[in-house]
Amino acid sequence: MTIREKIEKTLDNAEKLNGELNSFLSIERDYATKRADELENDSEEKSLRGVAIAVKDNICTKDLQTTCGSYILNNYKAHYDATAVKKLNDAGAVIVGKTNMDEFAMGSSNESSAFGTVKNPWDRTRVPGGSSGGSAVAVASGVVRASLGSETGGSVRQPASLCGIVGLKPTYGRISRFGLVAFASSLDQIGIFGQTSKDAADVLGVTAGRDANDSTTADVAVPDYAATLDNDIKGKKIGVPRALFGEGLDDEIRHAVEKSIDNYKSLGAEIVDVELPYAKYGIAVYYIIATAEASSNLARFDGVRYGFRAEDAHELREMYRKTREEGFGAEVKRRIMLGTYVLSSGYYDAYYSKAQKVRALVKKDYEKAFNTCDAILTPTSPSVAFKIGEKSDDPLAMYLSDIYTVSANLAGIPGISVPCGLSSEGLPIGTQLLGNFWSEDVLLNLANIYEKEFPLGAKPKIFAE
Repeated sequence: MTIREKIEKTLDNAEKLNGELNSFLSIERDYATKRADELENDSEEKSLRGVAIAVKDNICTKDLQTTCGSYILNNYKAHYDATAVKKLNDAGAVIVGKTNMDEFAMGSSNESSAFGTVKNPWDRTRVPGGSSGGSAVAVASGVVRASLGSETGGSVRQPASLCGIVGLKPTYGRISRFGLVAFASSLDQIGIFGQTSKDAADVLGVTAGRDANDSTTADVAVPDYAATLDNDIKGKKIGVPRALFGEGLDDEIRHAVEKSIDNYKSLGAEIVDVELPYAKYGIAVYYIIATAEASSNLARFDGVRYGFRAEDAHELREMYRKTREEGFGAEVKRRIMLGTYVLSSGYYDAYYSKAQKVRALVKKDYEKAFNTCDAILTPTSPSVAFKIGEKSDDPLAMYLSDIYTVSANLAGIPGISVPCGLSSEGLPIGTQLLGNFWSEDVLLNLANIYEKEFPLGAKPKIFAE
């Protein structure tokens, strides 16, 4: 089968399933087939030659839409490629479409998108997780092997868990953020979904590395991730913070994750107890820092320079107000207001400054724990995929969906979610592995060995053949 034929089949599947799943905001047939033809005529060896990739719609793709799932950027087309996208193109990948997402990456269920909710392919009455739900579903439904998402507090790992696939958040600074539309700059990262750990490793190997356009990228060597995937994990030490397996964790999740611990033991890994005393403050700290940074970053969307502009405004302030009122959804407005509040005079020291101090303590917890282990294992999500609308009227319950993932973003360490079982209702469950800085190779190795020895053994109800 030629590259053109493979890409056309991918596009056909994307169009066929999108009516049921709403995972793509745009399917770029002309763009993708033209790219496929270029690759057919290019004999140069490329690591991802002809591989179809979906990209979350807050990552810039030149001449393609980049809406961030928001009406305020409806029909906006980027003028340049994000560094990660450029590297994928250079490696021979084919971008087939932009995926649905929670508006400006603010959400844990993909229900805050201005363009409709994404459906979970295991059960269309349930959410896929968020904010990268569209990218997760594009992979989980078999349309593409891998996709790009973004992570601010778990937005790759949590939907990966709820959709039964692999989701990787690299170390902060491993993949360039140039071209990723900012939500909370000190937390934002580009992450990767894969049907397998190898898919994630292949994409990470291409996209990782120092970028002159992003001063937060680190000049750290990028290893050959694929080369170490099958390494023996005997003797690897996996830390388990037992205190986090308590209240609020669904019993079926607890059982599946504890089973994954036993499985790692059977593979020769050594299980050790670790303590993360400040992890319990993660949600509170995250929602102070993230909303503060969001209130600053989203100030640029004012109707003046690009995007939606409200009509019938008679003076500048009214135009600002009406544009943001009509262009932003409820969750984005909520977070801007919270962020403005915690940064305001009289509250900065009580909230934002204190949150940053606790953030430093969260990071120290991990640094101490990694002196005794190679990776830390926890649940990825406290529950399986919940019903669409179930938590829409309870923002706090929604925020708690990220309770096991946010601390890794606060610390800047890498994390991966790998499927570890199915619930009694046949819904996927993920276990999370967290690693020391720049240890993505260790996490991918641990995840890959687990996948091969303990495969999920089931596919979603809606799956591309």
